[in-house]
Amino acid sequence: MNAPDRPPRTLRPIQALPDQLISQIAAGEVIERPSAVVKELLENALDAGATQITVRLEQGGVKRIAITDNGRGIPPEQMPLALARHATSKIASLTDLENVGTLGFRGEALASIASVAQLTLTTRTADAAHAWEISGSQEGSVVPASGAPGTTIDVQDLYFNTPARRKFLKSEQTEYGHCAEVVRRIALARPDVTFSLTHNGKTVDHWNTGEFAKRSAHILGDEFANARLPLDESAGPLRLHGFVGLPTASKARADGQYFYVNGRFVRDKLLVHAVRAAYQDVLHGDRYPSYALSLDLDPALVDVNVHPSKIEVRFRDSRSVHQFVFHAVSRALAATSATSFGNAPAPQAAGAMPWIRDQQTQPQPQYQNEFGAQLRPNFSAGGFGVAQNTGEYGAMFQPGVQTNLDMASGFDNRTAPSAFAMPASAHTQPQPLPDGEFPLGFALAQLHGIYVLAQNSKGLVVVDMHAAHERILYEQLKNALDDNSMFVQPLLIPVTFYADAVEVGTAEEHQETLSALGFDIAAMSPTTLAVRAVPALLKNADAQTLARDVLRDVREFGGSRVLLERRNELLGTLACHTAVRANRSLTVPEMNALLRQMEATERADQCNHGRPTWSQLALSDMDKLFLRGQ
Repeated sequence: MNAPDRPPRTLRPIQALPDQLISQIAAGEVIERPSAVVKELLENALDAGATQITVRLEQGGVKRIAITDNGRGIPPEQMPLALARHATSKIASLTDLENVGTLGFRGEALASIASVAQLTLTTRTADAAHAWEISGSQEGSVVPASGAPGTTIDVQDLYFNTPARRKFLKSEQTEYGHCAEVVRRIALARPDVTFSLTHNGKTVDHWNTGEFAKRSAHILGDEFANARLPLDESAGPLRLHGFVGLPTASKARADGQYFYVNGRFVRDKLLVHAVRAAYQDVLHGDRYPSYALSLDLDPALVDVNVHPSKIEVRFRDSRSVHQFVFHAVSRALAATSATSFGNAPAPQAAGAMPWIRDQQTQPQPQYQNEFGAQLRPNFSAGGFGVAQNTGEYGAMFQPGVQTNLDMASGFDNRTAPSAFAMPASAHTQPQPLPDGEFPLGFALAQLHGIYVLAQNSKGLVVVDMHAAHERILYEQLKNALDDNSMFVQPLLIPVTFYADAVEVGTAEEHQETLSALGFDIAAMSPTTLAVRAVPALLKNADAQTLARDVLRDVREFGGSRVLLERRNELLGTLACHTAVRANRSLTVPEMNALLRQMEATERADQCNHGRPTWSQLALSDMDKLFLRGQ
């Protein structure tokens, strides 16, 4: 196929570009759409020490963007310089650039905006008698104006002089949505600042100063506020704080994820990966967690000058940051057990089973009928479908430990009392369930061989027995494996494969990390790698594919997500095949043993696939079903 005829290009002599064209080229990188203008101006306002910021938009920001703050203001003699390219008060040397402590630092924003829109800057310092104003560019005149201390930047007719660029903008509502999201991101990072957002003359959002918990609830919504876990951990120069959403409150879209580095919103793949890895065995399907997290560290340890919009960063020690974030979020999610929702003390180690050990001293649950008689529930097989002759079943809740659960129960499984066998005074009050120690309460019955029904002080607890037992076994297998060093399986015949220069270099540079992961990968030639050993747990996996995946992860993240996922996938399969199956009849002591193990197991709110393991039905909800009190 012949190439179409093109007119010959006329080559011009090399020449310096005019400043206006240079600014317009820079604006193409920095000012992608109206939301980029909002971002740059808000960052300047915060760097100026503002505590009150008002954002006014018209036609999605295309017609007008006006941002007013009560910051320090700019002296009149410096106002022309503020509109000049590469003029800034925030850095003055390479040392400053390597220790950026402000949101803005390049000195390009105002000049870029002024090159593609009509810009008016009105500002007043605290000691000035009145405000001053400059329009257009740095060549504009500085004239007296009226205004309170602070700065107002009014941007009108964005891309008026570059109509081709304006055609790429979306609808008014779409552009406004992007602008509003930028305001939300910045407002979430600074709960100490009051923000107000108006669009086409109508106030859309207003956030007063307050605590981060309140600001995050306002911006991310009540659903997040009611299903979040606090996080605040430090390690050396690193501190991670904020909130992570419960796995059961995950979303179909990743639109509830806010991560900040030194107060700057970032969308960094290393940080996103670390959080995702922490959620990897508690999320159901292709769901996304919600979180609002802030990472604080020495500015010298992070480079923010790697992307024109400053939305990406590069860490000096990326592996340490990744591992710190991963483990911090993992520890927060480990609290997702029944004990985290009550006033219970910290759960004892799995296997202690305090309810069985101390059953002689624990009060037995009693109930009161309408005649004032206290009674113990009748757990006969005919009444609730509970089989009783599985005494050896308790061993499943403690692998390798034989426990006589039938003898541990406070109930007589052989001769259950009748409903009115224990008369009592009509004035005797029933003893409350000790939910301070047992948030999941005590078992009542088994439903269709699938669910365990239990009662606590709040009402009815329904437990998916297979999902719950699967999580218990899964965590026990992970803990047992983590307590030992990684077992290595040498290969009788090494697996060799072609590798590019990057893979060979990674294998040579990260030998220590690969060995810690259980791999022996050596370079046989500049283009060949040999796998001589793999983790024993994954000895049946394809060695070549596994090695390539691990090398990629080690290169990008300093660790191996693939190895962790493969290991956990195998352990999850083992736990699933070992867990109690549906239609298996459990005794009451066995059901109570399951509840106690759930309370003592991390992440027990979800099975290995992210599905919930239990649900609470409050008494008030049941009263509504039967119109009680109405």
